[in-house]
Amino acid sequence: MTIDMDVMAPLMFGGLVVFLLIGFPVAFSLSAVGLFFGFLSIELGFFTPAYLGNLPLRVFGIIANDLLLAIPFFTLMGAILERCGLAEDLLEGTGQLFGKVPGGLAYAVILVGAVLGAITGTVAASVIAMGMISLPIMMRYGYDMRIATGVIAASGTITQVIPPSLVLIVLGDQLGKSVGDMYAGAIGPSILQVLLFIGFIVVVSIFQPHRVPPLPDEALTQRGWALWWRVLKGMVPSVVLIFLVLGTIFLGLATPTEAGAMGAVGAVVLAVVNRRFSWDLLWQATQNTMRITAMVIFILIGATVFSLVFQGVDGAIWIEHLLSKLPGGQVGFLIFSQIFIFFLAFFLDFFEIAFIIIPLLAPVAAKLGIDLVWFGVLICVNMQTSFMHPPFGFALFYLRGIAPKEVRSRDIYWGAIPWVGLQLILVAIVIFWPASVTYWLDKSTGVDPSTVRIEVPLPDLPEDDAPPVFK
Repeated sequence: MTIDMDVMAPLMFGGLVVFLLIGFPVAFSLSAVGLFFGFLSIELGFFTPAYLGNLPLRVFGIIANDLLLAIPFFTLMGAILERCGLAEDLLEGTGQLFGKVPGGLAYAVILVGAVLGAITGTVAASVIAMGMISLPIMMRYGYDMRIATGVIAASGTITQVIPPSLVLIVLGDQLGKSVGDMYAGAIGPSILQVLLFIGFIVVVSIFQPHRVPPLPDEALTQRGWALWWRVLKGMVPSVVLIFLVLGTIFLGLATPTEAGAMGAVGAVVLAVVNRRFSWDLLWQATQNTMRITAMVIFILIGATVFSLVFQGVDGAIWIEHLLSKLPGGQVGFLIFSQIFIFFLAFFLDFFEIAFIIIPLLAPVAAKLGIDLVWFGVLICVNMQTSFMHPPFGFALFYLRGIAPKEVRSRDIYWGAIPWVGLQLILVAIVIFWPASVTYWLDKSTGVDPSTVRIEVPLPDLPEDDAPPVFK
């Protein structure tokens, strides 16, 4: 029996899907499928054994990539801040500030979720911190359970899009674009996401105010200067840390890796200032960082094994022909790719999608003339839904893990659905309004490089000393 090379790429992709559906770990699934089809391709003569000799070089390239050092730095920063009390100060102060307004606690959760997202870069830290602090308060003062759980989980997922998101670092690496550009492009969608969430609470507070009641007078323990001082006490350190991390990147003063290192040091300083620092806290944070970093690196190594063999059997050409012939050109490709990623997010997390799917879609997007920074931010916005999908969304798992027993899982899942709809609205906005991303990118000078002429005057030399070419 002979196997045509044209069927190798679809067989590889199908084999990977089977492994993932079985539940085998993603990193080892990628490596196993890649190596199996690599040895099979050598046996069938599709490429030589020397082709797999590129694999050690690719793995070394991953390990030597300084950009990926930003992942453990930002993860460590988020893990420390999760335990240092910053979220408590922010939520309590902001909750008091908006307490008299219907939906005030929900507004506080959304705004603090955005601030924490701009500091920590990790969804788990935001959801767990806000769930432990705000959910009992919302339950005590009569918030509808589905609204309360939904807003906590959704505001934590803002971290997925708002810089310094870990997803944007990975996407920038996979798309070959600078992390600074990815961060700048994500500013607009981050603001729109916060406005959409706030708008939803405004609508609920107008038409169903009993679901988001204001705080009673006895709960408003601080007023006047004392309230403003409480808000500033939580907000000022946050703003300083945000500038330390994001400001230095946007101003070109530091790379994402250097900014992540400064952010980790800043998180330790905040923990010390809040008198929450301990060696046990640091040990737990480093353990969490080690687990996440090891997971990312193993998935990335597995993905490079798979992609090397996949390219060797002309898989990139198969994907390109498959997607470039979709009806509708750019629009058809965008709609198909976003629907595809949306459904994959039911089963895969964002790292797995970034390492497996993006290398397949990026060349097609580039050939169709799609801006890859805009495309990457769009994918990031879409993958945000992976944290909110019932029943597999990780944000829902995090919330279920720390919620009181009287909170039913059914309420958590039903409460997530409106927020998934809001996230999909943001996907549509980014597709039909590209300027929401591109406006924040560096503008070109408007000068055509082909029209630039550089004339260098020749020095005056004595005739006898001049080179022959000038005589």
